[in-house]
Amino acid sequence: MRILITSLVLLFALGSCKNSGPATQIDRHDGKEHQTVVLVHGYNHDSRDMRVLAGFLEESGYHTVKVDLPLTFQHVEDSAKLFASTVEEILSGIPEDQTIFMVGHSTGGLVIRYFLSHHPQSSRVGRAVLIATPNQGSSLAELAGEISDLLVETFATLNSLRPENISKLGLIDPQHTQVGAIAGNKGNLVIGQLLEKENDGRVEVHSVFYPGLDAFTVVPYNHHEIHYKIETANLVIRFFETGSFD
Repeated sequence: MRILITSLVLLFALGSCKNSGPATQIDRHDGKEHQTVVLVHGYNHDSRDMRVLAGFLEESGYHTVKVDLPLTFQHVEDSAKLFASTVEEILSGIPEDQTIFMVGHSTGGLVIRYFLSHHPQSSRVGRAVLIATPNQGSSLAELAGEISDLLVETFATLNSLRPENISKLGLIDPQHTQVGAIAGNKGNLVIGQLLEKENDGRVEVHSVFYPGLDAFTVVPYNHHEIHYKIETANLVIRFFETGSFD
């Protein structure tokens, strides 16, 4: 049994999954041609994983910027510092009175929250959406640490995702930015069988929620497909437009 669990955790650490293709219809919102959206990928991925969502947003009139971060072998704090430099560069290219939006999938959402909690220019982020982000920590990352210290030391991002380490990130509720979160509850991924509570196959629904959110909703998708779905894109756009998922 221990060998099986170890194998599944390694699958979580090393594996990738094919994602669903894009849908064909999106809610169109005019007048956003100059609104910039920064997209942040999740653990063990790169900016390519955000291309479909970026395409949906661009179709709706937004300008998107996809970032690449070392979210595998680096701690979240280290990736967040690199992210801050990228955002500073983005902000330097737009008028000072103009805000931007942010979207993060999974661990990318924690990078965004770190920026909003620690960076002096966080007030220039008008709204942010966290998709399947383990805001309360990852039970799978905790399991990985219990099985092997070497595993989480090597895959340092996993160590940052352990519930006891989330509080060390110093995350606070931003005063100037509205934050919404979208969780998935289609727990049909193999490793999700190790999770006891409602989950998306990687992250439990209750972990995505935290009291300081301005909006929260749940959609019937798993962790690998949630940010590829048209429904998710429309929820993101709705939150950008109204500050609500309703």
